[in-house]
Amino acid sequence: MSEPWTYAGEVPVLGTADTITLVEGSAFAISGRSGDMAPNLPQGLFFRDTRFLSRLELRVNGQAPEPLEAEPVDPFSATFALRTRPRPGRADSPLLLFRHRYVGRGMREDIVIRNYGDEPSYCSLELLFDTDFADLFNVKEGRIDTDVAPALESADSQLVFRYQRGLTRRGLRVSFGQPVQVAANLASFEVIVPPQEAWQTCVQLTPIIDNDEIEPRHLCGQPVDHATPRARLAKWRSQVPAVETDYADLKGIVTRSAEDLGALRIFDPDYPERAVFAAGAPWFMTLFGRDSLLTSWMALLVDPDLALGVLQTLARFQGTTVDPRFDEEPGKILHEMRLGGASSLSLGGGQVYYGTADATPLFVMLLGELRRWGLASELVDSLLPHADRALSWVEGYGDRDGDGYVEYQRSSDRGLANQGWKDSWDGVRFQDGRLPRPPIALCEVQAYVYAAYLARAYFALEAQDMEAHNRYRAKALDLKAAFNRDFWVEDKGWFAMGLDGEKNQIDALTSNIGHCLWTGIVDTDKAPIVADRLMARDMFSGWGVRTLSESAVGYNPMSYHCGSVWPHDSAIVAAGLMRYGFVDEAVRVVMGLFEAARFQGHRLPELFGGLARDDVPFPVPYPSSCSPQAWAAASPLLCLRTILRLDPWLPHGKVWLDPVLPPAIGYLRVENIPLAGRRVTVEVSDGSTKVEGLPPDVELIQQPRHPLTAA
Repeated sequence: MSEPWTYAGEVPVLGTADTITLVEGSAFAISGRSGDMAPNLPQGLFFRDTRFLSRLELRVNGQAPEPLEAEPVDPFSATFALRTRPRPGRADSPLLLFRHRYVGRGMREDIVIRNYGDEPSYCSLELLFDTDFADLFNVKEGRIDTDVAPALESADSQLVFRYQRGLTRRGLRVSFGQPVQVAANLASFEVIVPPQEAWQTCVQLTPIIDNDEIEPRHLCGQPVDHATPRARLAKWRSQVPAVETDYADLKGIVTRSAEDLGALRIFDPDYPERAVFAAGAPWFMTLFGRDSLLTSWMALLVDPDLALGVLQTLARFQGTTVDPRFDEEPGKILHEMRLGGASSLSLGGGQVYYGTADATPLFVMLLGELRRWGLASELVDSLLPHADRALSWVEGYGDRDGDGYVEYQRSSDRGLANQGWKDSWDGVRFQDGRLPRPPIALCEVQAYVYAAYLARAYFALEAQDMEAHNRYRAKALDLKAAFNRDFWVEDKGWFAMGLDGEKNQIDALTSNIGHCLWTGIVDTDKAPIVADRLMARDMFSGWGVRTLSESAVGYNPMSYHCGSVWPHDSAIVAAGLMRYGFVDEAVRVVMGLFEAARFQGHRLPELFGGLARDDVPFPVPYPSSCSPQAWAAASPLLCLRTILRLDPWLPHGKVWLDPVLPPAIGYLRVENIPLAGRRVTVEVSDGSTKVEGLPPDVELIQQPRHPLTAA
């Protein structure tokens, strides 16, 4: 299996306009709008990081039907409408075809041919299948290995592909709901469809891993409506906050975000009550530590239980030993899990890679935030030992040279060279374009560590462990003082992106410094300067905050991390600006993101181009951006929380709520916010705020929480 985290080449363009992507758990299918899957494109049926079907072509009477429309019904199913080609001299065809596709641990496709003519119609239906069992990232990157061809068995009205390379064994069984003729990889039906009637069959695709057949989620002959994914999706939809507003697009944006997050949830069969977020469709339908932690933080407005499930799952795979092959160290939180190595459907069957510097402090940060939201105290407390192990990593393995900062340097050339959220090979750079030498201490990682120390201090305070409280509070204050001294680039007026291996300031102006505002590590005298720099024309594009300033060498608005706009990044910047009281600036960023979503079907993609809104009056898509992508989907929810200025501290019986609406929004009502075991409604109109559903023992404080404390 290749190591996806080390690839640094170009990625083929996967356009979204001409493709349909369906996802369910770790399975997904990508096809053209006819439903066919082309072998020379990054399309097919994928499951547990393997492409099980690379080619699917449907022909009627020797011709490809004409696509009419293709629409996803929900995240895991779609209907493709087609018609047969008209006969010579005719404008219309009497035959319509419908392909009803369902993805989940394999794939089911119901094919229906309807005859709207006045005489019986002969149909020769052919289905051509092929597969290469290619690794997911080899497909994504256009590096298909064809030296081992799968074996094919065509018998008993079934097709069975089998593949073995070394210890890797994969297979695919294709079965049919009607009698069929099979020859090599071609399945044929010869039918006569009576006038005004229909003929149909069901095609079942069953993955085989290590000779174990994986039962598909949607089985031929069984009702789809009763399948587990649809029931889970219905439950999810019922608890999403309802938004009513005079800003026409906001409701659609929030609804789209919630739908995408619902689609990106993964349920572990070993712990079916726990849900985690896959990072993004189609290429990252697996667990990422940093992505899931930030996504679930942003999604607290929908369901704090999701954050609990994420923390419990990450705690389950917390590092226990030193293993340079996977950058594992005791206490470290994983970066990425890959699921291709075993037939087990549980997350425990995956291969874990730990090469990230930020997931470990983010784990502690999120646990502290869950305490503030008043989630069941015994469940949160059960994770405290894992938080302490995480902080032991921060203070030990994470601080490689004992200077108080968390640095990263990969253990081998198999790992990621950069281990913050900008983890592309050139994502960390000096203002003059040079790339720094490791170990590297990123500014936002220190900010997360600061917030993690504070979170642990408040846990200790609640337990009346004053020694631990004083120790962690002192560590936070010491880190803050050192950070404002060592990371501040005095001659430029911003914080360095990081420190390199010689403790030189990596002085590029980047969006990372907005994360420092978010956690509160920035001194008050520097905060106005930081806010001004983030909102200057070289950083704020009009749609969001660029990852790298236009003034830096290497800036490219259509690069991955060097000038593009990432919605989650900008949403965090907006939250940081609001925390320090820069209301107008925060609102500008929020509205930029909302307007960008409006241009993109109410959906924010993983990233888009950093071209200025004044130059191009629409956000320019990044070619291979994941869409939907978890933290991009959650970004509007964090923006909504930001303009509500909602900060609960339920263990102390307090909720801060002081909405500040953008000029474009005159009225806002948000129902179904989960707080204190209830569902709360907030209504803002004409400058006044009305709150319904809060328990009587919770004090409502209608002013913003003080920006520099966690209290």
